Amino acid sequence: MRIASLLPLLALFGCGDIIPAEGDDAGECSDAADNDQDGAFDCDDSDCSASPDCPGDSGDSGEDNGLPDQDPVCTDPVEPSCIDEIIQELSLHDDKVSDGDVSTEADGEDFVTLVDATAGGMNRADENPWTYVRFTQDGAVRVDIDDETALEDMTWHLALHRFVIRTNSGDSGPSCVGVSEVARADYGEVTAAEIDSADWQSENFYNNQCDLETDAIGGPVTAMEAWWAYTSCVETTMVPWLVQLEDGHVLKLVVESYYEGEGQTECNDDGSTSAESGWYTLRWQYLK
Repeated sequence: MRIASLLPLLALFGCGDIIPAEGDDAGECSDAADNDQDGAFDCDDSDCSASPDCPGDSGDSGEDNGLPDQDPVCTDPVEPSCIDEIIQELSLHDDKVSDGDVSTEADGEDFVTLVDATAGGMNRADENPWTYVRFTQDGAVRVDIDDETALEDMTWHLALHRFVIRTNSGDSGPSCVGVSEVARADYGEVTAAEIDSADWQSENFYNNQCDLETDAIGGPVTAMEAWWAYTSCVETTMVPWLVQLEDGHVLKLVVESYYEGEGQTECNDDGSTSAESGWYTLRWQYLK
């Protein structure tokens, strides 16, 4: 009787359509991919609850990846309004995935994340994809998707390409990652108390006619535009940011450098550097 009752289901779905659960293979709970295509990946997927890669996830503990649960800001994707324009004007690719390294180390209460957003160098940047980053309880990880897929994917939080950082929100992506500049403050002084007065901004670099608003050196005017200033090189302003993720968690972040090695110090102090650009150092910490 039980076998007979399963036959319609087998006929409907077919044996060949069964997808293994996330975490069935080693490394699947830490590869920044939705392996079982259920909308959740890595430690956000309940199938990874017993994985050693997810030590802070205990299923019914009331914790989300080791952080207290928050009310989500959004759960459903919203298509950006100027798809054709952003593909063309930001040189987005549908056949390339960035292999730029994203690595994170703990530094006291902070994480320090290094991101390779060199994109092949200034003269070849249009030929190379963006690097997509997601924040997790264990650090930031690269999300391996192509640029056009990213326009309908909520798993990434920041996209980096040369000197441009854009968030997954508004004109840039289908999620609702918000950022708020913390004026007149040093990164170390920023606390959770700042969240109540945050002015959350999403990406809004297209007008109603899908005309792109550009900055002084030709890039889109993004929500995090104030991280840099330009005279003869890209200087870091050390402006701290609050970043609100789609799941309601909030972190503070500052862009410490854009150049390799001592290049950022040379640029900030002397106005010039010969160091390679596109090598970000991000310092960040969860506030809630």
